[in-house]
Amino acid sequence: MMPNALDCHSRRNRADWPDIYGYGTIASSLIPAPTRWSVMRRLAARLVIAGLAFAIAGTAAGCSATPGLAYAKGVTSSRTASPASAGSSGSSASSLASPTVGAVNATVPAAEQSKTAPAGPSITVVGAPKAVKAKAGILVDATTGQVLWARNATEVRPIASITKVMTALVVMQANQPNRGIAVPKAVKNYVAKYGANAVGLIPGQVLTVDELMHMMLIESAADAAYTLANAYGPGLPAFIGKMNAEATRLGLTHTHFTSPDGLPYPSETSTYSTPAELVHLGEVAMEYPEFRGIVKLRYYTLKKGKGHGAYSVTSSNELIGQYPGVVGIKTGFTDAAGHTLLFEAVRDGRVLIGDVLGSPPTGAGAGAQDAAKVLTWAFSLKQAS
Repeated sequence: MMPNALDCHSRRNRADWPDIYGYGTIASSLIPAPTRWSVMRRLAARLVIAGLAFAIAGTAAGCSATPGLAYAKGVTSSRTASPASAGSSGSSASSLASPTVGAVNATVPAAEQSKTAPAGPSITVVGAPKAVKAKAGILVDATTGQVLWARNATEVRPIASITKVMTALVVMQANQPNRGIAVPKAVKNYVAKYGANAVGLIPGQVLTVDELMHMMLIESAADAAYTLANAYGPGLPAFIGKMNAEATRLGLTHTHFTSPDGLPYPSETSTYSTPAELVHLGEVAMEYPEFRGIVKLRYYTLKKGKGHGAYSVTSSNELIGQYPGVVGIKTGFTDAAGHTLLFEAVRDGRVLIGDVLGSPPTGAGAGAQDAAKVLTWAFSLKQAS
């Protein structure tokens, strides 16, 4: 069955955040305290610079696996650093009011160009993944910031439901997983107007932030995204303003949001980003234990409870539970965006994060197929001696 206007998704297993993830109570700071992932996890500041380096080197327009460009120009930062330090400063993403999607390329901020490449082992890049149909994408070694593969990595493109990663990030910063939120009356008309993917939330029912996050990130439910955005704006315009402010804080100068869910309004291309900047966004989101714990799940089931009915969802990410090592993170689809997928995989101590944008609408798993080809190639590469 072909996907609807936003995404193809279904149904999922619930517990409180500390119980699922085993990381204890989430800190009230913007970025959680260091955990055992910190050693292998990367510096968000490196990753966007890594991808953007292709623009300066003149390889962004094609496929590159050149080791000489491979290293991100950044220095180490800990997970306790605020998101403001995780990205380079730049003009507001919202200032790109009318980009030419598929043509605008980002550049490396001058302040970052002087930073030295990180020390440490690199991966010897040989060849490139075969038969990848996505129009754009990037793959990064999350530990070192080395770019292993890129295709149009700094090209601005619509991103569809990957948008919900930023929605989740803004919500998580409030640190209120157990807050109860009433489903607004307007949600039914919103879903119907845009033909959005939804779990069928009933106005007036009350669900927690945690429950809504599971529905939004696993089944890509637009009604859950709308409910969260409406509560945390308050109202959609205010919430979208927060999304764009966070993009600016992170240095995502070629990223802009006009909805909390990636629905194609006011136009098919009004919500956009680049492959390199999405990797940066994914890095920041994956620093949150609650986010990691949700996006790695294939199923989630919420039993009927006080104030709400029962819900069951299945991950829209066909790699989850199927491709060894994949731990998330978010799918998307619109007619203009094609299939999009932001993904991360861990195998034998190697942590890879990347995305594919514009995979053809040949089937629900088109993005997953492209991502699997890129990952299989990358995991076959040898560590440099």
